[in-house]
Amino acid sequence: MEAQRFIERFNQYCPEWLAEPGDPVGLHIGTLNKPAKRIMMSLDVRPNVVAEAIEKKIDLLVVKHPPIFRPIDRLVTDDVQINMYADLIKHDIAVYAAHTNMDIIPNGLNDWFCELLGVQKTTYLVKSHQVVMKKLAVFVPMEEAGRMREALAMAGAGQQGNYRATSYTLGGTGRFTPVRGANPTIGEIGKAQQVQENKIEVIFPETMEEKILSAMYQAHPYEEPAFDLYQLDNLPTKYGIGRIGELDEPMETEAFIQKVKSAFQLEGLRVIYPKQKKSLIRTVAICGGSAEKFYRDAVNQEADVYITGDVYYHTAHDMQETGMLVIDPGHYIEEVCKKKMVEQFNLWKNEEGWDVEFVVSASSTNPFSFK
Repeated sequence: MEAQRFIERFNQYCPEWLAEPGDPVGLHIGTLNKPAKRIMMSLDVRPNVVAEAIEKKIDLLVVKHPPIFRPIDRLVTDDVQINMYADLIKHDIAVYAAHTNMDIIPNGLNDWFCELLGVQKTTYLVKSHQVVMKKLAVFVPMEEAGRMREALAMAGAGQQGNYRATSYTLGGTGRFTPVRGANPTIGEIGKAQQVQENKIEVIFPETMEEKILSAMYQAHPYEEPAFDLYQLDNLPTKYGIGRIGELDEPMETEAFIQKVKSAFQLEGLRVIYPKQKKSLIRTVAICGGSAEKFYRDAVNQEADVYITGDVYYHTAHDMQETGMLVIDPGHYIEEVCKKKMVEQFNLWKNEEGWDVEFVVSASSTNPFSFK
C-alpha cells in the first residue's frame, strides 16, 4: 500500500484543515510517495522512538506532536535533536503529525479522555470551526459511475458523522453534439449523441472543494465534465476543542482526583484547590495538552473541575479565585492516542483489505518522574 493512500484515509477521519491556525500538522520528514508495509503510532518523536522505528523497520511514523514545531536554522548532526532527523532520513522513515486536529475531531483525543473518566453528554468546550457543507452533482456514463464514486470517496467526499463514502445515484439520459475542436470520448464530430448516464451526488465540507473537484476531473472520462455545485442551507457543521460533560453520579472531590490518577495510570498529579473547596464534582471540563488558556470557558460553563496539563504558576493563582477545582495530570496523558489510533487504523485495514501492519510505539517519551 502506498503511504499516501493511508494518509488520504487518515485525513478523512482527522483532516488537516481542522488544526488550529499556525499548527504545523502534516508531513514533516520524508515522502508519502512510497510503499508502507509497517506504520507506527507514537505521541512524540524522540531518539528512543526513532531507534524503535529503525529496529522495527517502520516505513511511516504517525505522531501527535509535530517534531519540527519551530524552524530549524542548522542541520548539524552533533546536536541530538538534529541527528534524530538525520537518522529518520537515512532509514527512509516518513513522519506525519496530527496535533490540534486530533484534539478537535469527533471521536478524538478529548472524547477518549471522557470515556476513561465516565463523562457523559459531552459537547465541545470552546468552538473552533464552523464549516459550510457543499454538494457536488456530477454526470458520468453508467459504466464509469463506480469508479467516480470510489475516486470521490477516496478524496474525502461523503463523510457524514459515523459514515463515510455516502452518495446518491440517479439514472438518466445525457445528450450532446460534439463540434469542431472537440475530442469526444463518445461519439463523432457533428453527430448528436445520447448516452445513459448516472448523476452522482456527494457532500463535503467547503474546505475540501479544490481537492474534491480535482478528484472528479481526474476520474471523469469526458474532456468537458458536466457537474453542478451547490452550497447547502443545512445547518453548518460545528467543531470545538476540549470537552465538557456530566458524571453519571456526583463524586466527592478526593474520590474524583483518585479516579483521574487511576484512569491515566499516574504516579502523581497537581491539584489547584479553589479558596473555598468543592465537596462534590458533577460537571467536568477537560482539554488535553497545555490548555490553561481555556479555563475561563470552563468557569463560564459552570464546570466543577477543569483538567488540563502544564498549568503556569501565576495562572494557577488566578484559577484559585474562580471557585473551580483544577487538576493538572501533565501533558503525557495524551499517550492514550497511541493505542486508540492504532485500533482505528486496524478498522480501516479490515474495511480496505490493506496489506500493512500497524504498531503501537512501546517507547515512553514522558520526561517527568515522581519521587
